[in-house]
Amino acid sequence: MRILDVGCGINKKKGAIGIDRNPASRADVICDLDHFPYPFHDSSFDALQAVHVIEHVSDVVRSMEEFHRLVRAGGEVFIVTPHYTDFSSFCDPTHRWHLNSFSLRYFGEDHGGFGYYSPVKFREILVRVKLLALWKWLGFELLVNRSPRFRRFWEYYLCYIVRGKVIEWRLAVLK
Repeated sequence: MRILDVGCGINKKKGAIGIDRNPASRADVICDLDHFPYPFHDSSFDALQAVHVIEHVSDVVRSMEEFHRLVRAGGEVFIVTPHYTDFSSFCDPTHRWHLNSFSLRYFGEDHGGFGYYSPVKFREILVRVKLLALWKWLGFELLVNRSPRFRRFWEYYLCYIVRGKVIEWRLAVLK
C-alpha cells in the first residue's frame, strides 16, 4: 500500500513517502506544500495523511484538490487538525485556519449549498472530535461523536464551554 505523508515533519509514518517543506524533517521529498502540483503522478497513492498540516496551508480548497488528485479512487485521506476552540489552534502563529468538524463538508454530499467551491468529492468515512481531558473523562466526547446531529448541536451551542481539542477526518476519494 502506497501512502503519502504530507507535512511529515520528523514523525514520518513508517513505510510512507514523506513530503515536507522543511529540510530538517525526515521527508523523502522536499517541496513547498503551497505550490501545486506536488511532484507525483495522478492517483499515485492508496492513502494520504496530513496530520496537523491543513491549518498551515495557504489554500485549504486547493490543498484538498491536490490530495484528491494524488489518491486513487476509493483511497483514503486522513486529516487531523486542532479544533478551533482549542488553545493550540491560536497559540501557533503559523496556523492560518481555525476549523470545526463541519469545515470539510463542502467536498461531500452535505455541502450546505456550497458545493460549487470545488469539483472534487470525498465521502466521509469518519469525523471524530477529541475533547479536552476533563470533558472526555466525563463522557462528553462519546456524546459529541454519537451522531452528526448532536455534533452540530455541540458546535452551535456548547463548544465554547465543552472545548474541543482535535478533529480527525477519514475521507474516501470519489472520482
